[in-house]
Amino acid sequence: MATLLSHSQRRPPLLRQAIKIRRRRVREAQEPLPPAAQEITPPSHHFSPEERVLLYEEALYTVLHRLGKPEPNHVTEASELLRYLQEAFHAEPEEHQQMLQQVQELEKPTFCLKATVKQAKGILGKDVSGFSDPYCLLGIEQGAGTLGDSLGPRRPQKAVVRHTIPEEQTHRTQVITQTLNPVWDETFILEFEDISNSSFHLDMWDLDTVESVRQKLGELTDLHGLRRIFKEARKDKGQDDFLGNVVLRLQDLRCREDEWYPLEPCTETYPDRGQCHLQFQFIHKRRATAASRAQPSYTVHLHLLQQLVSHEATQHQAGSTSWDGSLSPQASTILFLHATQKDLSDFHRSMAQWLAYSRLYQSLEFPSSCLLHPITSIEYQWIQGRLKAEQREELATSFRSLLAYGLSLIRRFRSVFPLSVSDSPARLQSLLRVLVQMCKMKAFGELCPDSAPLPRLVAEALRTGTVEWFHLKQQHHQPMVQGMLEAGKALLSLVQDITGDLHQCQRTWNKIFHNTLKIDLFSMAFLELQWLVAKRVQDHTAVVSSSPVSPEMGESLFQLYIGLKELCQLGPAPSERDGVLALDGFHRWFQPAVPSWLQKTYSVALARVQRAVQMDQLVPLGELTKHSTSAVDLSTCFAQISHTAKQLDWPDPEEAFMITVKFVEDTCRLALVYCSLIKARARELAAGQKDQGQAANMLCVVVNDMEQLRLVIGKLPTQLAWEALEQRVGAVLEQGQLQNTLHTQLQGALAGLGHEIRTGVHTLAEQLEVGIAKHIQNLVGVRESVLPEDAILPLMKFLEVELCYLNTNLVQENFNSLLTLLWTHTLTVLAEAAASQRSCPPASRRLKIALQNLEICFYAEGCGLPPEALHTATFKALQRDLELQGASTRELIQRYFCSRLQQQAETTTEELGAVTLKASYHASEQKLRVELLSASSLLPLDSNGSSDPFVQLTLEPRHEFPELAPRETQKHKKDLHPLFDETFEFLVPAEPCQKDGACLLLTVLDHDTLGADDLEGEAFLPLRSVCGLSGAQGPGEAPQTRLPLTFPTPNGDLILQLLESRKGDREAQVFVKLRRQRAKQASQHAPRLGR
Repeated sequence: MATLLSHSQRRPPLLRQAIKIRRRRVREAQEPLPPAAQEITPPSHHFSPEERVLLYEEALYTVLHRLGKPEPNHVTEASELLRYLQEAFHAEPEEHQQMLQQVQELEKPTFCLKATVKQAKGILGKDVSGFSDPYCLLGIEQGAGTLGDSLGPRRPQKAVVRHTIPEEQTHRTQVITQTLNPVWDETFILEFEDISNSSFHLDMWDLDTVESVRQKLGELTDLHGLRRIFKEARKDKGQDDFLGNVVLRLQDLRCREDEWYPLEPCTETYPDRGQCHLQFQFIHKRRATAASRAQPSYTVHLHLLQQLVSHEATQHQAGSTSWDGSLSPQASTILFLHATQKDLSDFHRSMAQWLAYSRLYQSLEFPSSCLLHPITSIEYQWIQGRLKAEQREELATSFRSLLAYGLSLIRRFRSVFPLSVSDSPARLQSLLRVLVQMCKMKAFGELCPDSAPLPRLVAEALRTGTVEWFHLKQQHHQPMVQGMLEAGKALLSLVQDITGDLHQCQRTWNKIFHNTLKIDLFSMAFLELQWLVAKRVQDHTAVVSSSPVSPEMGESLFQLYIGLKELCQLGPAPSERDGVLALDGFHRWFQPAVPSWLQKTYSVALARVQRAVQMDQLVPLGELTKHSTSAVDLSTCFAQISHTAKQLDWPDPEEAFMITVKFVEDTCRLALVYCSLIKARARELAAGQKDQGQAANMLCVVVNDMEQLRLVIGKLPTQLAWEALEQRVGAVLEQGQLQNTLHTQLQGALAGLGHEIRTGVHTLAEQLEVGIAKHIQNLVGVRESVLPEDAILPLMKFLEVELCYLNTNLVQENFNSLLTLLWTHTLTVLAEAAASQRSCPPASRRLKIALQNLEICFYAEGCGLPPEALHTATFKALQRDLELQGASTRELIQRYFCSRLQQQAETTTEELGAVTLKASYHASEQKLRVELLSASSLLPLDSNGSSDPFVQLTLEPRHEFPELAPRETQKHKKDLHPLFDETFEFLVPAEPCQKDGACLLLTVLDHDTLGADDLEGEAFLPLRSVCGLSGAQGPGEAPQTRLPLTFPTPNGDLILQLLESRKGDREAQVFVKLRRQRAKQASQHAPRLGR
């Protein structure tokens, strides 16, 4: 009763397969692409009541006649499986009990153990050669109750199978010669009645044949072989050697087993006898169910699988949860038992799973990834010859049906896989993977040879689906009321939906299709949609442009233009295109509407500016933001204009230039309109204010608003992208045309704003200038007994209060402008006051201290005016004048001699002549020793062309050397180069000699007998440079010093003017008289010097 099953099937040679594939590909390339696959309606997964009853009976029969131990993850209790079947077949309790009773009354099946002897390894070598010729005897011993609960140790016996199992129930494998690792791969069907008292027995033997001694000696390889020869001689001729056995209780086996079992010995001589690889499966024969008698096992299993899978999916749907394709333990157990009992191959199980799942996928929602496992299993085990003709047709139909259904889903992927559901991309990608794997199968290629390549089918489905989606969207946006305005709004909504869809294709879908099938979905969808959109937009704009464009229609067209512009930006660059797009040059369709767009932009901005100014209370927005609400609204208006220009971005360069000119012109006009409106608003609010301070506050806010406006206007070149525009129009416009047009407009607007700002700042400054002038006049008239620091206190407090107030209410730029005006005015007032107080040193000193404090105040530790703005020429002149006017008479005299010493040091020519002398100071004697050596190149002052020179020596200033009388040299007659060679000594301390201005005055005179002596010139020797006072040399080493003669300044000296203005100061008057006399003498000889 054993049946030997062959596992090897002959396959076509590889060359023949390659030739077939090549011929098929050539035929596909030559034939046109077949039309899109028609949707094939899959067989329903629902059964008629009669079919359902038969399936129910089959399932109950399978559970009731279960064999073997349960699998680890399977359900153990039969009652649980029966309850599950009642639910899966929707049976009422009475119906279930009735069916169960009927099944129990059916005849039991014939129980069989399907045993496969695969191979063995590591068996004993019984032959002289060291190998064996193994074969196996196997069978089932029934009624073997002696094994007990476990196999345990038992009495060794050599012929278990031969002695315990009848010969007709014993089965034998083939003999594998000369090996220790035999491979049989033979399957036997062993029947039994009761699993509880039956056991499986397998004996492995070494076949011995009758051989001559000479043959055995020829095979001898070692001493062990010789020992085997002696052992063979003692036993009967032709007696086989026992290699080991395997004994297993059937009730200890699972429904399916695949294990390596150790070969048990009969003696302890060789305990390790190797292992044997066995496969077991409990199957049924002659099942009593109607389905098993009427239908093939594969068909019955397929129907049962469909019923249970359908139940699993509907159970999850009823519970509002998605089904992941996995079966419950109950369903898995029942299907496993049925396939095993019906002895279905793995291939047929995979095929049944594929058919059930692929059909169910087309009616119920579950992950398509569940189809990958049966696809892989079918591909791995595919041998076309093992299928019947109707099975091949059924499998081919399932392939075509799923392909058609998958293409229909792909065609409608936008609605089937919406991005609003998070797992939609993953589900689409899973579907594509299933289709790709299915089309790659050998089974698909052999059963569906006429199918077009999957990428072509998917591309066609996507193209068709995109057009269908467009028409659905167009129908969805069809307006209820017919009219051009409503049609424009509907067209805009359609364009926006298309743009959104292309964004989704670009970000999400394109990656999926490209990675799976190398299909560029985005480019395909863009090309299809842009043609469809272009036709409808062009028709719409042609109708609208045939009549004047209303403001509402202009706004609609503008929004449509922006939508198309955004759509075109998604497309490929011109350099990357294969041809011309339908949307190329679409801006020309909107050209008639551009004037209305520009006018609408200006009108909206103007209305917003007027409304903003009317509602402005001219109050700063905060401590850091010193302008008011209208300035913010105006900035927003200008930003909106710039945004509109950026949105427009007209492609034609020349027209784009004209549009930009219009935008700039309107912006500058709005700025000037705003200035007029905000000033009028300030006058309107100030008219109802009694507090002048509040009016000043509003004026500050107005100035700040204008300054903010100037900053915004200055950003126009950047906001309107003038630089990029200049590059675009370079080949169209003349050289400098853009500069002359746009920049001239901008500079004109900025100049107007600057004038308005300066006017406002001047108004604020004028209010302070009166107070500053008043405090400076009060400062001049303060009594001399008041300290200068106290006298300037009111002026500084006034400035501190006013400037802090203005700094709080003005932006920094306007505050700096105000400070500049106030500083200039203050210097002017101080200069006027200083000029009126030239003869009053105390008042000049107060003014000097005031100037110093004002400089500190306006500098404000770096927060006010910078030093270069403070130290103007007026400031430096006033500082110098006040320094002199505030000095005492003696300080002025000292300054005078300092200036003459400076003049002496700068004089390098000897036009008036020169004197030569030696001077030294003896500190021990406190004596200044002067050796006057000579004079040279003197002016001839007498009528005879000569002079009578002598030199007068005086230590100056006189108040430093009051007790030292002037000294004179001898008079030399008619000598222009006299040699005096005279020595003079002055008893004087060193301290006064080292002061600034201390000098030895050498006055060279021409002696006149009848009148006053004439002045030849003056020379000044700084005393601090004399040896002994400077510390350079000792007294005896005084060097010669040659001093050029100089004249007093002919135009008068500022110091002498100040001293002369001090009428009541006798010392000043005496000094001025002497210096004026010298200056007069010098002026008499000036013409002669010129000759």
